[in-house]
Amino acid sequence: MAEPLLLIPGFMADARMFLPQVAALSAGRTIQVASLGEGDTIEDMAGEVLASAPPFFALAGHWIGGLVAMEILRRAPERVSRIAFLDVLTLTETPNAAAEREPRIAMARAGRLAEALEQEIPAAALAPGAGRADLQSRLREMAESLGPEAFARQSRALMRRPNQQKTLSNAMVQALVLCGAHDTLCPVRRHEFLAALMPRATLCVVEGAGHVPTLEQPEAVTNALRGWLSTPYLLRRTTRF
Repeated sequence: MAEPLLLIPGFMADARMFLPQVAALSAGRTIQVASLGEGDTIEDMAGEVLASAPPFFALAGHWIGGLVAMEILRRAPERVSRIAFLDVLTLTETPNAAAEREPRIAMARAGRLAEALEQEIPAAALAPGAGRADLQSRLREMAESLGPEAFARQSRALMRRPNQQKTLSNAMVQALVLCGAHDTLCPVRRHEFLAALMPRATLCVVEGAGHVPTLEQPEAVTNALRGWLSTPYLLRRTTRF
């Protein structure tokens, strides 16, 4: 049997973020969806994920989950068979962006979690079209399940996220760098930089998707993940679905 696949959801998301991919890829492969736990730093979150992870696994993470995946790769590279980053940034947060998180944290703690989430992931970061409102509703449902303290913890982890460029430039595992073409939070040009940084990375830009391509264009994301999982090594290239 193929190595297990460990998925790490994005900001204020849970296993529902990857539901289409789990359904499509679980035949013949164990799939585990991690929780970011109670930590308020990327390092603490990575430690919690590693504690319950298989001994050896393929690893994929979305946004904050991708940052946790980078830290896992830095900390335990011998356990990671291959890695995929979905809609993520590599650089540390700017002081201005970090300061802008504080009002959203206060808003979430004051009972306005849905409003804070909409500011964190605005409609403009999602692909335009009839499905945008439904996707926003699904994101709110996941966030409400996690609650305002998880919003605060994950926000603070993003504020203090480490720069992992050295880890990524030294990584020799086969990598997939995937993003939605309409993502304004983690734009395509940042993924081009990330893919160029890694020695064995494939860049996949998903048309018709924004910040949450796993739910906006699930079939395209599943196909990209399936190709990544089935190929030991790939030269870096750009594909569009």
